[in-house]
Amino acid sequence: MKVVVGSDHAGYQLKVAMGEFLRSLGHEVLDVGAFDEKASDYPDFAEKVGRAVLDGKSERGVLICGSGVGASVAANKLRGIRAGMCHDTYSAHQGVEHDNINILVLGSRVIGVALAQDLVKAFMGAKFTNEERHVRRLGKVKIMEDRFCDN
Repeated sequence: MKVVVGSDHAGYQLKVAMGEFLRSLGHEVLDVGAFDEKASDYPDFAEKVGRAVLDGKSERGVLICGSGVGASVAANKLRGIRAGMCHDTYSAHQGVEHDNINILVLGSRVIGVALAQDLVKAFMGAKFTNEERHVRRLGKVKIMEDRFCDN
């Protein structure tokens, strides 16, 4: 699967590790930065990761900042992005299965590499169930997006 990875400076080291991990699992990885630990702003990378997913350059994304909170907030401002911050494996796979998240958001100051690998593996291995109740709920989310978002 094609997957885009991105982070601000705080998530740089974990992003590098997740890119390598994803490649080891056979995924094609697009890295949109940051490319060092020089101070940077998470919204810039949230937009780059989100745009790569929306433009079809990747099927899913992994986005990392210090806590995961800011990057999650920023990514979810893009119409069509469903970014979920997950720090447990249940949420990482359930977010795809029930909510069809297309970006996994991680906090590099909250979790370590081993847990991040488990989360990425759960996220990448999950599939949307397409059950009526989940489709219905996502339809309501789309109505909210259409009503309140200008992008």
